[in-house]
Amino acid sequence: MGAFIVEGGVKLSGTISVTGNKNEALPVIAAALLTDKPVRLTNVPDIGDVRSMLEIASQLGVRIAQVNQNECGIEAATLSSSQLCGELSNAIRASVLFASSLLVRTGKAVITQPGGDHIGRRRLDTHFLVFKALGAKLDVERKVRSDVTWETTYTLRTPKGGLKGADIYLDEASVTATENALIAAAGAKGVTVIANAASEPHVQGLCRFLQAMGVEIEGVGSNLLKVHGRESFSAVTHEIGSDFIEAGSFIGLAAATGSDLLIDKIDPAAMRMICYQFERIGVVAKVNAEARTIHVAANQPMKIRKDLGGAIPRIEDSPWPGFPTDLMSIFLVCATQSEGTCLIHEKMFESRLFFVDKLIGMGASIILCDPHRAVIVGKSQLYGATFSSPDIRAGMALLIAALAAEGKSVINNIKQIDRGYQQIDTRLNALGAKIVRTEARRQDPVNPANP
Repeated sequence: MGAFIVEGGVKLSGTISVTGNKNEALPVIAAALLTDKPVRLTNVPDIGDVRSMLEIASQLGVRIAQVNQNECGIEAATLSSSQLCGELSNAIRASVLFASSLLVRTGKAVITQPGGDHIGRRRLDTHFLVFKALGAKLDVERKVRSDVTWETTYTLRTPKGGLKGADIYLDEASVTATENALIAAAGAKGVTVIANAASEPHVQGLCRFLQAMGVEIEGVGSNLLKVHGRESFSAVTHEIGSDFIEAGSFIGLAAATGSDLLIDKIDPAAMRMICYQFERIGVVAKVNAEARTIHVAANQPMKIRKDLGGAIPRIEDSPWPGFPTDLMSIFLVCATQSEGTCLIHEKMFESRLFFVDKLIGMGASIILCDPHRAVIVGKSQLYGATFSSPDIRAGMALLIAALAAEGKSVINNIKQIDRGYQQIDTRLNALGAKIVRTEARRQDPVNPANP
């Protein structure tokens, strides 16, 4: 697997543009299978997860045309299969989103347990609650593979006459379950009401895509959606929205390294809570809504702001419009470079914070209280180390830590970072970073005895 060799302690400067939101691109690719007419997507991030979704679509019989690096054409005139490739779908959680469009187009969907980041249990129950409410039948089969591990296959079938609209209450405000519900409801007969729906910007982006295909959706941006199903869908050109998670990652990068960065092509409406929480640990990120930019000045006097009465502040994630869980790892690294003490409370995934042992090994003062909470005492001097990227967001957080550290670091398993950040080494090197990408495992420059 590839590795990054990172020279720490280098100040960055310049302008970096935010790419398209991967969490919008993935469901939109799945939803493109609803129509047999051409779909053209622009501002598509050129990342591992997007390539995986396009490859899965291709194996289902979809024609994929790569216009250029950030555009693609999708044409699902005919679908040759209702079954996802197990190896590909096991690599990316968003593969489950094909279930809804396959049900609408073919009346059947066969999927296996999707993969993705190992950040804790990510249940599928809500997805099947949706499909059953719309009339689909579910069969579950568990079998032992040759390596004595279990594989679960889920087979969904629509009733005679297809899916039918229903009044659905999601048992959790799951983003991907909401997206599956939207895609399935778009092709169901009648009206579907989705209550307790997720309302993140990427869910809204999927709604706009479906609306452009001719689907009437009421309540976009709220937790109550009403979808009027259709039997046919039009051709469409759709621009993927700006990735607010990447924008937040660059705020953390600038602050942790004491760099002066202008972050371009942001979505100002998605940055309010993100900028507010960074301000609580002493990071001022100035938003210019008209220019769609954020400026983070160099060498800010970062100091954690105590709550009223001198209490230690608690930074926690929550569903939109709260602080996004995908930024908790980056925020935690940034907090190690701010003077004072704060509590990070990651409520959604019980394994997301397990990467902090790598930060502790770099010199960070962190107490992991339990799987969901960590106390950070800053400012800590970080030192170069060798480690592997465990998931997309922790990988980016560790890259930021390596850039802020004294000395060299080696980050292995960078495929995880490439899944979510487009050509991140090239883009950061253009700002003055010193990152070398290598396909071979390198000896630890900090401790040569450590391979």
